[in-house]
Amino acid sequence: MSKMFFQRLESNAHNHRLPLAEVMENLCFNENGLIPVITQDCSTKAVLMQAWMNREALDKTLYTGHMIYWSRSRHCFWEKGATSGHTQKLISISFDCDGDVILCQVEQKGAACHTGRPSCFYLEVEPEQQQVRIIGDAQQP
Repeated sequence: MSKMFFQRLESNAHNHRLPLAEVMENLCFNENGLIPVITQDCSTKAVLMQAWMNREALDKTLYTGHMIYWSRSRHCFWEKGATSGHTQKLISISFDCDGDVILCQVEQKGAACHTGRPSCFYLEVEPEQQQVRIIGDAQQP
């Protein structure tokens, strides 16, 4: 049913507006009630991380303007930077064409990755050499 909602939007004209509540009701959360979130730096457009949200984490993020995720390992909310000080201020939020992925653009303060690197995506594949190269140094606490 949710996929059909998003398919119907494909023919809508540029700048057509929809109620946020209606779109959020049709988002495709998985069987655990989660949806993947890609977080991107609003200035550089670098992909910083991928995490998960449930509906309540999404609501909290929209309400506070700070990124709040759902920790699958701890089974609780996780406000980015609450303990490290490496916060993410929400600048914009978009849903993909299927309603099954969220893209958030943020102002990142400090490192995005728990390793102290700017991005969680620091393992760069070099297919020709059949190697993976580490890019970016971890910040020291």
